[in-house]
Amino acid sequence: MNDMKFNTKTIHGGQKHEEATGSVMPPIFQTSTFAQSSPGVHKGYEYSRAANPTRTALEDAFAAIENGTRGFAFSSGLSAVDCVLRLLNPGDEVVTGDDLYGGTYRMFTRLFSKYGLKFTFVDMNSVENVTEAITDKTKLVWLETPTNPLMKIADIAGITAAVKAVNSEIMVAVDNTFATPYLQRPLDLGADIVMHSATKYLGGHSDLVMGALMVKDAELAEELHFIQFAGGAVAGPMDSFLALRGVKTLHLRMQRHCENGKAVAAYLVKHPKVAEVYYPGLESHPNHEIAKNQMDDFGGMVSFRLKDESQQAAFTFLENTKVFTLAESLGGVESLVNHPSTMTHASIPEPERLKIGITDSLIRLSVGVEDIEDLLGDLEAALAK
Repeated sequence: MNDMKFNTKTIHGGQKHEEATGSVMPPIFQTSTFAQSSPGVHKGYEYSRAANPTRTALEDAFAAIENGTRGFAFSSGLSAVDCVLRLLNPGDEVVTGDDLYGGTYRMFTRLFSKYGLKFTFVDMNSVENVTEAITDKTKLVWLETPTNPLMKIADIAGITAAVKAVNSEIMVAVDNTFATPYLQRPLDLGADIVMHSATKYLGGHSDLVMGALMVKDAELAEELHFIQFAGGAVAGPMDSFLALRGVKTLHLRMQRHCENGKAVAAYLVKHPKVAEVYYPGLESHPNHEIAKNQMDDFGGMVSFRLKDESQQAAFTFLENTKVFTLAESLGGVESLVNHPSTMTHASIPEPERLKIGITDSLIRLSVGVEDIEDLLGDLEAALAK
């Protein structure tokens, strides 16, 4: 099974037909508990917080598509981040990027800082910025690439090698939500942990909230499983079934997301009302070459800045799209448009937002799989307003 090509792996990776009936898809085991023939004697399952067969099928699929040995499905992306941070102890330090999903930033600064973890935020465009921030208390480096919402690219292999050269005990975790394993596989580039908001591309249909972790190391997997079991933030069987269904079409959806993303970025670059476009597939992107080396394509996330820097101009655009739906989240089959400074990144204090470039004129697009002519026509009409 390990030598399968990616497109085959999304469908068959880690999967087996259900034994009792031969069901091709795993049933939804909507149960909290499992019968035991004698105390402690059971068929591999005893209580659904520890493991559930539907969730196990999904977790095996998660592991397969990231080339890991274990996968974990959580009740949300943030609960997956939370699980990783619980590997640490008070006094430990984390080096992370200066452009992060707002919920991750909020968790770092407002939840875990008060328990004695220290977070250092650096521009991860440069490997040296990361290694210079490492101290003898650094235990984790947290990467997001491409970043949300400025589409910055971090060199996963370069950063991981440099970090491990300083101290091989430091863990490297990568939020791979924007790229998905269709485009990049951080475990193969040396990372210890991969995290996803599976709400987004892995689920792919805007109908569930879920997080995922994937790892290769067996000991680390056991630690994460204990934290998940003890903390209880597990994905339910119905959501696991939906997410597994989503994974099976990941390769088909991502192909179209990439095609449409490229076309939208090329259109916006030439538009007279657009000041700047953030998309790693553009040769003008400062880390285009790194993106080209570590990604198989460039995805469906595009951010851009209007020349009119007023919030009103951005709001007028956002209120006038018809095919692009104004909503939080991303990665579904439908196209979504978002205003980071008032929506997904509002939890980041304004001075910090402005410092890295999350201004009122910044707009983030999750380009869906619709007909490209309809998407470009929608952007044209909204920009004309």
